[in-house]
This record gives sequence, structure tokens and C-alpha cells, in this order.
Amino acid sequence: MSSPGSGIFSGFTKLCKGLAVILVGGHIVVQLLPISVTYLALIPARTIPFGWNLITAGYIEQSVHGVVVSTLGLLFMGKLLEPVWGSKEFLKFIFIINFLTSVCVFVTAIALYYVTMEEKYLYMPLSGFHGVLAGFLVGIKQIVPDQELNLLKIKVKWLPSLMLLLSIALSFFTPESATYLPMLIFGTYIGWIYLRFMQRKPESKLRGDPSEDFAFSTFFPEFLRPIVDPIASIFHRMLCGKSEVSSASQGYTLGGSPLLGSDPIEASRRRERGARALEERLAAEKLAAGRNSEEPHMDANDRV
Repeated sequence: MSSPGSGIFSGFTKLCKGLAVILVGGHIVVQLLPISVTYLALIPARTIPFGWNLITAGYIEQSVHGVVVSTLGLLFMGKLLEPVWGSKEFLKFIFIINFLTSVCVFVTAIALYYVTMEEKYLYMPLSGFHGVLAGFLVGIKQIVPDQELNLLKIKVKWLPSLMLLLSIALSFFTPESATYLPMLIFGTYIGWIYLRFMQRKPESKLRGDPSEDFAFSTFFPEFLRPIVDPIASIFHRMLCGKSEVSSASQGYTLGGSPLLGSDPIEASRRRERGARALEERLAAEKLAAGRNSEEPHMDANDRV
């Protein structure tokens, strides 16, 4: 007989379960064979010629708490995001965010070495799935921004910002912050860039999310947005300037700058699908919990 509340731990997708096995397996490998960290983790001084570590580093957790957090985060966030995006797009998102986050961390480590001339930035083994988890939080912010978390009494749209704020605050007190903070920052930003400008919608053949509710300034409190918007527009022109020559019929405008292939109506529909998926998931879990709580009463009646 299943225990009450088991519905919370059900509904995980096969893809997420498979990826969770990879995370746990990677952790076991580096524990049994510590030398494997040299080849699988991101060590900037050895990335050339070991270029594959730009991919493998994201799936290697070196600590027990790291693999626990990453596995649970993958399973719980994945069962919300994968049904909305589809398995193919979900896997594509993981691969792109993981790879580009590793590339950005590699470039940052090299830059820090030349600025400080400290070799620790070249030989520090960097790895972990937390960059992708940060991207997942951005995805949840996109599809169910106004959903409120009962325990924390905050809306989902603030989760990426709070995660970064807490991580930056902890970095002042933890010497190992260099191993996780860059991945969280780049995972969040690259996740937003991908969802904002590049994610393709198979049903509409359009790209991105043009809604104002998903603008970069929404990661900041209201009073900071007049300052953030001009800065964000500079980076937007740097990143997307070449793609802005398309006709307005293929996109939309935000501050006078068209975004290629975007549709605000489609963005709204996607958020509605996300909200429905979350409601259905919660309803199924409550139903499962209710059935489990009734089973002891039914058994007692049968014995009588």
C-alpha cells in the first residue's frame, strides 16, 4: 500500500528519470574514480584538448548534496516543463543551456586568470547541473509567473531573482562560491535569452516570447526597471541586432526594436498551457493523496 502524500513523488517523466540516473551515475563514477574528474569536469587549463568537458561537466556532481539537489530539481521542475514544451524541446533546452553555460564559465575563468594571474582559475574543477536548474526556474517563471508558492508566499516569477540574490549573498561567506555562482548566473541569463528570442514553437513556427511580462527588467524590482531597461536594450542590440532587419510582419516591436518571429498571442497561450498543466498536476496529486488516505479506512471496513 502506498503511503499518503506519495502523489507528490509521482508523475515524473521517463526522460527526467533517465537524466536523473545519469546524474547519480556520474556522481558515483567520480567518487569511485577520482581521477575521472580531470577528464569529465570543466578545468579551463585542460579544456583544450579535452573539449568534451564543456558538455560532460554539467552532468557531473562532485558532492552528495549537489547530486541530491540536482536530481530532485530535475524531477520536480521537469514534470512541469516537459509536458508544456515537449520531450524533444525539453532535451534541447538542457543541452543548449548546459553547453553555453560551460562556454561562458570557461571564458570567464580565462579572463579572471589574465586579470589576477592566479592559477586557481585555470585548474579549479567546475561541474554541476545547477546552471540548467537556473534555466528551469526561468522557464517556470515564463509559463506560470503568477502562481503563488504556498510555503514561501511568493509568486513563481521571483524565484530566479531570489535564487541569484541568495547565491550572491552566500558567496561572501563561502570560499567555494567560484564553483557554482558563475554557472547560476550564466544559466539564468542564457536560459532567458533562449526562451526570449530563440525557442521555436512547432505549432506556430515562430520564435521567442515577446511579452512584456518576460522582459529582462522583470527580474528586478519595479523601482529598478527604469534603470535596467536602457542597459538591457544595449545588450539586446549587441546580441540580436543582426536579426532585427526582418519585416515587422514576422515579429513584433519592443521599444522600437522588432524581435524576429515572435507572437505575443502565442506567448499568452503558452502561459495558459503552463497554468493548466500545473493545475492538472496539482489536482492529480491531491486526488492520489486522498485515495491513499482512504485506503486504511477501506481495509478496516473489510476486516469488520
